[in-house]
Parts: sequence; C-alpha cells; structure tokens
Amino acid sequence: MLPKNPGFGRGPVSMNGPDEPLAHCQSGIDWIRYAATRFAQSDLTFGQGTEDALEEARWLVMAALAWDPEWPPEALAGRLLPQEKVRILELVERRIRERRPLAYLVGETYFFGLRLKVDERVLIPRSPIGELLDRHFEPWIESAAVRRILDYGTGSGALAIGCALAFPDSRVDAVDCSAGALAVAAVNRDRYGLSHRLNLLESCRLEASAQGRYDLIVSNPPYVDDWTMAHLPAEYAAEPSLALSGGENGLAVIGPILAAAGDCLSPEGILVLEVGSSSAAVRDRWPRAPWIWPELASGRPDVLVAHAHDLKGFTGAP
Repeated sequence: MLPKNPGFGRGPVSMNGPDEPLAHCQSGIDWIRYAATRFAQSDLTFGQGTEDALEEARWLVMAALAWDPEWPPEALAGRLLPQEKVRILELVERRIRERRPLAYLVGETYFFGLRLKVDERVLIPRSPIGELLDRHFEPWIESAAVRRILDYGTGSGALAIGCALAFPDSRVDAVDCSAGALAVAAVNRDRYGLSHRLNLLESCRLEASAQGRYDLIVSNPPYVDDWTMAHLPAEYAAEPSLALSGGENGLAVIGPILAAAGDCLSPEGILVLEVGSSSAAVRDRWPRAPWIWPELASGRPDVLVAHAHDLKGFTGAP
C-alpha cells in the first residue's frame, strides 16, 4: 500500500517558473504538495493505482526517491538532495505533458501488497479480485482444498502471484495470448521466487491442463465496449487495447470464458471473473444465471463468482 497522508500544515505550494520549485520545495512533503497542486490543475485522469491527485503525488515522490512505501510518513519531512528534487520535478512534468500513467513512467506499481514491474505491454493491475483474494475466496470455496489454480489473461502476473502466495500448497498456471505480457509476468514471478510452481503459458484458449481440472480460475479479461474504447482518456488509451477491448457490448471475451469454464473446473471449483463496466450487459444477457455478485469496497458489481455446477452445460446463449 502507498503511504497515508503525511499531514500538511500549510496551503498548496504555488510556483511561477519551471525552476521555482527547485528553490522553494525542500522536503518530500513540500514536493507532494507541489505535485498534487499541479496535478489537480491539469487535465489528468487517475484510477490506475491511485484515486486522486494527492495519492498520485505521494506515489510519485516515493518512487522518485526509490523509497519503500512502507516507510513512515515522517521520513518525508527531511530535506532532499538537489538531484532528488530534479528527479521529482522531471517526473511531475512528464506526467502532465505526456499523460502517460505514472506506473509506466516509474516502471512499477503496487497491487495488494505486491510490488510489480509494469510497462506498456501489460495492463496496470488494479483488479478488485484482489479484495476477494485477501479473503482466500471464502466462503465460496474452502481454501484448504485449493491445489490447482488458473489465471486466465494474466498480464503482469499480479493475480497469479497473489494466488500462489495465498495458497502456498497450490500450483498455478498463468495464461496469456501476449508474449510481451508473459515476459513481464516472468520478471514478476521470479522476483517472488515462484518459478517452481507458477507456470507461464502462451495461449488464447481457456481449457483444462494435461494435469487435470482447476479448483480455482481467476480472470480479469477485456470487457470495455467499443463506444468506451473510442472515448478513453489518454492514460487508459496508453494501456494495451488487447487487454481492454471487449467488443461491441463488452462481452466478446466474457461469454466464451463463461461457456468454457465449466469443463475446466473440478466439481467443487469456482470461477472468479471480473466484468467491470460490462456487469449490466452480463445481467441483461443472462438474467437467470445464478452468478454470485460479491460485495466490494467500491459498492459496484464488478466481479462475479460462479460455481462449477452452475457452469456445467452453459453455452453462453441468453
């Protein structure tokens, strides 16, 4: 997690020229205030690891200083070196000028306690499935019974790594149709020492493995409909369209996943599927389907849980 608000005793820092903050911003707190003010005054979009200008500013300063996000906020009160201030200012200016996500600018992000490498080959991980993973997907499955896991459309490997750590007796297959994404996932997998039980596979198909069916399938597939894709803010448009675009109504990938999952799950297994902005389309298309819609911190129905027995024989037809 990123550090909480360290506290601000004064109002926002206002600077006139490009070099003014180098002279007037001395501490990390000064720079957070300066960056937050600049971001709030600029046409930026958040939501790719942070929710607002202040949270984004804290993350930028910590990343620029190569500081551990778990360090106490008091560390930000110290006077910074000239080269540290230059690095922060460069990142602030690039974030505003290029409208690239901050995660891509600094080359990493955080996801439910995981520190992960990311670049433009992968979606910036932010799936609310992480909330359910924190609870080991209980009460929908008995965590002690989970031995085989599939992360379909793994991207950076965030969910696969999270599952491997949450279920230490499991073996995980992480599948993606992008070789570039799998290269990023391999770096993250090796960072956590999981190469012995987290297998990376290049494939566009959802199917049972040669070792048998899965007890748990997690997936954050593309689900953004065509209209929304055409109107994405610059930050979101910087992410790979392959990881976002779900076709005309957002269901082009969701439907096949629901249709195939039943044959890939063990008898007591579950599918945990993020459907995000296409949740209404899912409900309209399959109004009688017995999916479970877990309560999330956002209050939105962004994730469904389906038991194997409810998916058996499901074809995807309305």
